[in-house]
Amino acid sequence: SRSIVEPSLTDTSVLDATTVGSARGEITGAGGQKIVTTRPVVDVGVDKSRVSAARAQVLAQQVADVTGLDAAPYVKQVKAAGDEAFVRAITYRVDDIPRPVHDLADGSDGVALIEGELPLAPTRDFAAPILGTVGDVTAEMIKEHPDLYEIGDQAGLSGLQARYDEQLRGTPGLVIQAVEEDGTETELFRSDAAPGKALALTMDVRLQSEAERLLAGVGPASAIVAIRPSDGAILAAANGPGNGGQNLATYGQYAPGSTFKAVSSLALLRAGLTPDSTVSCPPTTVVDGKQFKNYSDYPSSGLGRIPFRAALANSCNTAFIGERDRLKDLDLFDAAASLGMAVDHDLGFPAYFGSVEPAESETEAAANMIGQGRILASPMTMAAVIASAQQGEVVVPRLLEDVKVKAPDHEPMSRGEAAALRGMLRGVVTSGSGIGLADVPGPEVIAKTGTAEFQGDRGIETHAWMIAAQGDLAVAVFVEVGQSGSSTAGPILEQFLRVAG
Repeated sequence: SRSIVEPSLTDTSVLDATTVGSARGEITGAGGQKIVTTRPVVDVGVDKSRVSAARAQVLAQQVADVTGLDAAPYVKQVKAAGDEAFVRAITYRVDDIPRPVHDLADGSDGVALIEGELPLAPTRDFAAPILGTVGDVTAEMIKEHPDLYEIGDQAGLSGLQARYDEQLRGTPGLVIQAVEEDGTETELFRSDAAPGKALALTMDVRLQSEAERLLAGVGPASAIVAIRPSDGAILAAANGPGNGGQNLATYGQYAPGSTFKAVSSLALLRAGLTPDSTVSCPPTTVVDGKQFKNYSDYPSSGLGRIPFRAALANSCNTAFIGERDRLKDLDLFDAAASLGMAVDHDLGFPAYFGSVEPAESETEAAANMIGQGRILASPMTMAAVIASAQQGEVVVPRLLEDVKVKAPDHEPMSRGEAAALRGMLRGVVTSGSGIGLADVPGPEVIAKTGTAEFQGDRGIETHAWMIAAQGDLAVAVFVEVGQSGSSTAGPILEQFLRVAG
């Protein structure tokens, strides 16, 4: 009996259930700054209720032309839609609508611009590979979670928006009405929607924007990561336009080159060297038939018998390779772990902490000392390394305020080791390959440059790296193809320190 469901129902009553959408939670940054929040948008499309079916198809072609869409699928979609349908082609931020789109809408009755709102970041590209996107659920999502999604729902499709979709999307409401034959509707039940919960990040909107601005003109893949050493907060994780939408800032896997000498130096300090120990820096050295050399413009004054601190300051490859026999198999790994590298953590987002694998040959052992061989890192990894050197203890990066992290269970740096390492990295700025940072205003800067060879499209090419720390800020800059760390990555890092100060 229908009265069991609701006493007021008649034999002809029909129950109608309507889902009430919930407001999506914001993504906030440092100090509660709003990163992803509701912002005005405009849907551009063909309104078939205003024109004939034939005219609608013509307009669909024109809309595709001015918006850069593939015309055939959109024309097909318009043709298949009902006579009263509005068929959306594309959604723009209010300030981003191209002039030709406005002109077409002004001159065509059947092209409509419909205002709406969407959860968006400050700009289209702002931290996009990390934040991800929100959009209409796909057929695959509905098939996989039929109890969760239905046609027309919106959900996180990638990045943090997808991983934390359950938290951000909230709980939809439900309205049930009794509909009579004459169209009369009576509300029988209502469950209000519960808004999504905000996702709090450590990201600083200004620093992230500045980092992206500095990378905007860099052609190859590139990244800048900035960390606050005192608590590990990631203040910026910027991916350049050459990354193809990939998050290389926190998940890239590249040979770090001579920036890894910060790790090698700690290992050698633990093995008995001091900053003033004398080491040999010849122009070249041969290991098991493989010749290693210093970079092309290595200063001739830095050759010969030199202090260990000078070998790091000038980045003498042959000196570090010549001291490799001081280290046992796990010494490099242990030093890396003490600087926040090569030990994985679940940070709540894609993060690669690097790899420091034992060498399988003498040649590999030599290459490992200078950040090649079996050594890999992300820009975030190397930012953590210089942050740990600055802080004097392991710094584990964190981006999500609610995700707790802790230092790995490995031998910490002693005060003496940390002081010696910082002093040597300061020498890179005062008298070595990082001298371009010597006049940056503010506290003293420590740094290390890096160049790593790899087999590229044009033969042997080089990654360009630079890492630095100043006060409570640690930064890594990476350019996939560059001349050298000091000449390619160095100017970018210098500009970032200046704008961050």
